[in-house]
Amino acid sequence: GITATMVNLHEKGLIRKLLDVQSFDRNAAQSLARNPNHIEISANQYANWGSKGASVDRLDVVVLSALEVDTHFNVNVLTGSDGVLRGASGGHCDTAVAAALSIIVAPLVRGRIPTLVDNVTTCVTPGSSVDILVTDHGIAVNPARPELAERLKAAGMKVVSIEWLRERAQLLTGQPRPIEFTDRVIAVVRYRDGSVIDVVHQVKE
Repeated sequence: GITATMVNLHEKGLIRKLLDVQSFDRNAAQSLARNPNHIEISANQYANWGSKGASVDRLDVVVLSALEVDTHFNVNVLTGSDGVLRGASGGHCDTAVAAALSIIVAPLVRGRIPTLVDNVTTCVTPGSSVDILVTDHGIAVNPARPELAERLKAAGMKVVSIEWLRERAQLLTGQPRPIEFTDRVIAVVRYRDGSVIDVVHQVKE
């Protein structure tokens, strides 16, 4: 989705083209009328895994957010720390796997709630698709991409293990009480190819 911030960067010459599946605010919608390189595309053109012309396959870098990340780099953008549905995945898993470099940016903790956990409540984007986790307490690189860690270190960046970040989060927040669920499935999480990668259970009252 395109926002006014992206339009502003585009109009300053910092972004050459905007490919827009949905406009998130009024400024983004108005930009379609005045900027020839702000181009409306369909969701099919954007991320159809069966298409050789999908726009996501041309991504060099993607920067994504997360509600939870675990020590296997799996990402949850669907359910909150209480297990309740909070958002939608959009093109999270599509862009993460298709981009040459996939970066997740999130605070290590939110209030007294850790963002980095042992296992995500709901897996939306598999850790195999994630290259780097950037937090306010350090940067962790997926062990599958050691060359990225070396390049970051060569550039003077401090790289830590994701296990170190997990311990840091736990020191700050303590160990949260486990969420209790019923056996009732209220949602199914499908990967971009249609396969089921997780389910969401109803929270026990």
